[in-house]
Amino acid sequence: MVLPFARMTHNLFRLGVILMALTVTGAAQQLPTKRVLTLEAAKRMAVAAEAEAAKNGWLVAVAVVDDGGNLLLFHRMDNAKLVAVDIAIRKAKTAVFFQGETKALELEVTKGGRTSLLPIDDFMPLEGGLPIAVEGKIIGAIGVSGMAGDQDALCAKAGLAALGMK
Repeated sequence: MVLPFARMTHNLFRLGVILMALTVTGAAQQLPTKRVLTLEAAKRMAVAAEAEAAKNGWLVAVAVVDDGGNLLLFHRMDNAKLVAVDIAIRKAKTAVFFQGETKALELEVTKGGRTSLLPIDDFMPLEGGLPIAVEGKIIGAIGVSGMAGDQDALCAKAGLAALGMK
């Protein structure tokens, strides 16, 4: 025996499933696509940065962070200065947070007198931090420390070049 409302309940259930599917599909279509920095890409960057350092006889630390400044990868070459650990990470974070090369901030602080920036947490206005941008959007950054700023920057640029970036 079929209850009188069973068929109607079944049809309402089907309609509900269809409406939920359409709602989920519509919501997914409204979400933007976001490029992300992968661990594999971070590894390639670190290897390239370290190769540049080794080629020149330099000892460096390399940090790669995502677009939120979260550490994805960190390497410290054997015998690199211990202080380079903190500085490399902070350079990478600074490049993400300020969306530019840390060299520009170094000049702003040293030549422009913007010392009010110095108390910012994780701020490191020293050359050697570079943002990683895809289609104009920052997806992460690389920070290198251990040598003079221009040498750190050369290693960071080698890391970007490993991804086909300048």
